Amino acid sequence: MRACQPDLFHYQSGQGSYKNRMNSQTLIKFMQRLIRGSKNKIFLILDNLKVHHSYKVQEWFENHEAEIRVFFLPSYTPELNPDEYLNCDLKSGVHSGLPARDKNQLCQKALSHLRKLQKLPQRVMKYFKHPKIAYAT
Repeated sequence: MRACQPDLFHYQSGQGSYKNRMNSQTLIKFMQRLIRGSKNKIFLILDNLKVHHSYKVQEWFENHEAEIRVFFLPSYTPELNPDEYLNCDLKSGVHSGLPARDKNQLCQKALSHLRKLQKLPQRVMKYFKHPKIAYAT
């Protein structure tokens, strides 16, 4: 979750949460969990973070072509990145109400907003209704 520490990667799955520095190994571990148990091929949209193009990650993609297909956004096009719509929503939620006084309060506000969004899938689906993001549906 970038709101708490910019160089940390955080994701949650049904098996708990994971927090680590973003590197090739972390990304590969995330993608392994993403494809695990999926009956359908996964379509993953990535931006151009350097680690997304590392040799290790590219080799992993080649070895898992049947399970996952990756699409890279063009460089310098945040308006095409669905993550940016989530980031905007998250920032709005974090800045509403009483201000956070420290890092822990900020993280709590961010997690609270993300949990709220988990219960509102129709709100997240609206991100993809924007004409510039419709390609991802």
